[in-house]
Amino acid sequence: MSQTPTVPPIVNSAMKLVLRSPAHGLVSNIVLLITFTGRKTGKTYTTPVSYSQSDGQVTIFTHADWWKNLTGDAPITLRLRGRDLEGLAEPIAEDKPAIAAGLATHLRKVPSDAKYYGVTFDDQGNPKGEEVEKAVQTVVMIRVQLC
Repeated sequence: MSQTPTVPPIVNSAMKLVLRSPAHGLVSNIVLLITFTGRKTGKTYTTPVSYSQSDGQVTIFTHADWWKNLTGDAPITLRLRGRDLEGLAEPIAEDKPAIAAGLATHLRKVPSDAKYYGVTFDDQGNPKGEEVEKAVQTVVMIRVQLC
């Protein structure tokens, strides 16, 4: 079992409501909704996740298994800053050096996420490398290329 905090389901439900409302600006600079189709069920799922963005690429990290629905450049929809955008998701589960580099970059942009990965920062404000290395053993990075 993970020693890092998890987000309670009630918080996820409230976040979905806020992100779909005119009040989305309160959190939409660091949280978005990702909507995808279950590969076995065919059902549509939507979950709030924190993210960072650079150019036309959005990066998401998760400990949860929902990312397995995103194999094969799965088409997804992001509710990003009040707009629905289409994209292609690429989960990265095995390339630990790439995940570590991505997570360190993400945590510099969204330092409030560090607690979910058991990461603290050094005196220069950088995520501690050994803690990032440990975190990526149970984390998947999802790169989303916006269409």
